[in-house]
Amino acid sequence: MSDCCSGGCSQPPAADGRYRKVLWAALLINAIMFFVELAGSVRADSVSLLADSVDFLGDAGNYAVSLFVLGMGAIWRARAAYGKGLVMGGFAVLVLLRALWIGMGGHVPGAVTMGVISITAFAANGLVALMLYAFRNGDANMRSVWLCTRNDMIGNLAVLLAAAGVFGTGAAWPDIVVASVMGVLGLAAAREIVGRARAELAAAPAQPAVLPARHQ
Repeated sequence: MSDCCSGGCSQPPAADGRYRKVLWAALLINAIMFFVELAGSVRADSVSLLADSVDFLGDAGNYAVSLFVLGMGAIWRARAAYGKGLVMGGFAVLVLLRALWIGMGGHVPGAVTMGVISITAFAANGLVALMLYAFRNGDANMRSVWLCTRNDMIGNLAVLLAAAGVFGTGAAWPDIVVASVMGVLGLAAAREIVGRARAELAAAPAQPAVLPARHQ
């Protein structure tokens, strides 16, 4: 693969076709898992599952945006990545605030439900990660999609550990700690995506106005 992605060049049509199919599959998987984890977070009263469900929703939106800008120029792809980075940062702040709120209540979540759903979510994200692996070093937009999936897999394992912690201690603090860590990971990923998108926007050549040739 050529190293032109950092300079903003477009992917070959064949690569675009493969990437588009992967994004559609990832969009479907993430949309389904959002509802699964949202229902599980309500049933278990778990803030870490809620954080994971928000990640799935955000990723589904990311894939939808990526599909929209895939055929556009490098500047528009970088702008889309910039916007996605801001959204990811907003979701991360929301999770941190929710974790603080739940921590003040002290309700113990359902550990078994947390464990079962986190394993299901890890398997779903693992499948998406395998599909996206070949595109992980693309432009800011492709990089943001890969980072979302990678962080989600880490989050799934963290929720599983939180479930074990809740089961073993009978307390809510493992759930709250994991949700807080997931929020920090989201902020870190958002910062990298926004920074890379800014760099690509700054490096993009200006688009000069093209004047029609004069015939004499």
